[in-house]
Amino acid sequence: MRVEGEVVGAIGSGVLVLLGVMEGDGAAEVERLASKVAQFRFFGDAEGRMNLSALDLLEAGQEVGVLVVSQFTLAADGRKGRRPSFDKAAAPALAEPLYERFCACLRTQGLPVETGVFGASMAIELINDGPATFVLDDPAG
Repeated sequence: MRVEGEVVGAIGSGVLVLLGVMEGDGAAEVERLASKVAQFRFFGDAEGRMNLSALDLLEAGQEVGVLVVSQFTLAADGRKGRRPSFDKAAAPALAEPLYERFCACLRTQGLPVETGVFGASMAIELINDGPATFVLDDPAG
């Protein structure tokens, strides 16, 4: 991931998390979501079934990383007109500390985490193996 041409975060094999913080989100939501991301079975086992989590790979001695990118545009509501509304996105003063807490929760579980620059325009390069893309919401939300 680059900001103004400079690499600010990079992983090899792993998970790219586009994290959107919404109005009403708090510490409990980001902690549950971080736990879910760490334990979610994104990765294929010996039979090619999605049965392994990032934590499973880490425990097996494989290299795995998590690249977390703040992404307020996930809050977009395009139901009215032709321009998205971002009214449901949390204000930066709320979103940034929750974004940092999400990353800290992943690190606490032992996962190597790289990040972008909160609020910056970022260029992200991705090789989407599969491709496999998932939308994970707070399980209590």
